[in-house]
Amino acid sequence: MGFGPFFISHMDLQTLIEPILVGMGYELVAFERAGGGLLRLYIDKPEGIVVDDCVRVSNQLTQVFLVENVDYERLEVSSPGLDRPLVKIADFVRFVGKRANVRLHAPIEGRKRFAGVLLGVVEDLLRLEVDGVAVEIPFAEIDSARLSPEFEVRPKKPVRAKK
Repeated sequence: MGFGPFFISHMDLQTLIEPILVGMGYELVAFERAGGGLLRLYIDKPEGIVVDDCVRVSNQLTQVFLVENVDYERLEVSSPGLDRPLVKIADFVRFVGKRANVRLHAPIEGRKRFAGVLLGVVEDLLRLEVDGVAVEIPFAEIDSARLSPEFEVRPKKPVRAKK
């Protein structure tokens, strides 16, 4: 009689994955289980993620999951993207000066959504500049937060008609 795969809890899976990624030089930004047995991970490092990083992490975790008997059908490893989720307090500190979109569980002063520049963290509060005004948001009230990438708009060069 053999033992089949078992469902490992979210926290146990994070506890398994995080030290492996840190040892490889990566940060676990977020992960999720999706339908059809999909396990999706978002990884990062200071200089950014390229496809080879995703392949390296995928190969390593596939071996670990086999040994640890983790139940999944497919593993996806990717960059968190330009609109990177801000999950940990350290994320908000790391990206001070960058634009972010923040969504709250419940409204503060009649608003659930804020867009502005990250000013920093003071105790359990996020400081965000919104329309030139510093707003303090308790971390416990944040439902989700993401960087808001800024793109440089360059004027188009005039096209001259041929004669």
